[in-house]
Amino acid sequence: MSSIFSRGKAFFLFASCILFSACSTSEQKTEPTAPTTPAPAVATPVKAEPAPTTSQAPALPAEPATAASVLAKKQVPILCYHQIREWTARDGKVGKDYIVKPADFKAQMKMLADSGYHTILPDQLQDYLTKGTPLPEKPIMLTFDDTKLDQYTVAKPELDKYGFKGVFFIMTVPIGRPNYMSKAQIKQLSDEGHVIGSHTYDHHNVKKYEAKDWVTQIEKPTKQLEAITGKPIEYFAYPFGLWRPEAIPELQQRGFKAAYILATKRDPNDPLFTIRRIIASGYWSTKGLYNSIQNSF
Repeated sequence: MSSIFSRGKAFFLFASCILFSACSTSEQKTEPTAPTTPAPAVATPVKAEPAPTTSQAPALPAEPATAASVLAKKQVPILCYHQIREWTARDGKVGKDYIVKPADFKAQMKMLADSGYHTILPDQLQDYLTKGTPLPEKPIMLTFDDTKLDQYTVAKPELDKYGFKGVFFIMTVPIGRPNYMSKAQIKQLSDEGHVIGSHTYDHHNVKKYEAKDWVTQIEKPTKQLEAITGKPIEYFAYPFGLWRPEAIPELQQRGFKAAYILATKRDPNDPLFTIRRIIASGYWSTKGLYNSIQNSF
């Protein structure tokens, strides 16, 4: 009897072990498993691990621009306008060079747009000359000297029509006088993305400056324009396009980045302070202007 009981106890223990093992296996299968239907294969992008910082080559600073590197760059066409109005009996032969009739100006802007020109501003030109920053296709700069009211009433609407932007070199003594722009108009030009530059107090010839003239003709007018626009004034146009080497350090110490002359040669030592422009003559046809752009730069 005891033998039968011992054999039964052993059988009970053996069966219990089998049952416990089966229960443990069943619990393990309740954990999430992959779906029975295989999901579509999706390529998992492999994220590139950054190279160890110790093996990364440091970025080399850009080579500073030199006079030679600036002069080696292809020149950008820059037009200089003064008055945009009809000729009158009082206008002399020389004076008419500086007066473009409104209809001619409108035709010229249309020609530039139709020819695929894109206006650029001084900062873009500066980056191109000093850093090699690319410019848009067929770049051109449109500049306006002397603060004349018709630059606002006639030129600005035409620029707006084609999405053009201009550079207005302001002579400060006539601001607010009849036939000249007001402070509000100058500020509006600046607010709308045009650039305001300095053109002295009263158009005094830079070649004749004495010590006090650097303050009267450049420093004070620049501060006045900065107060009007709320922006730094960093570009200067020489009256009559006339300059002298002594002017360059005077402009530099007053925060100017560049200065603009007319059609004479650039200075081999400071080409950024002798950037060339051509006067858009009142005698030129639209075709004549186009040819001058092609031949002068």
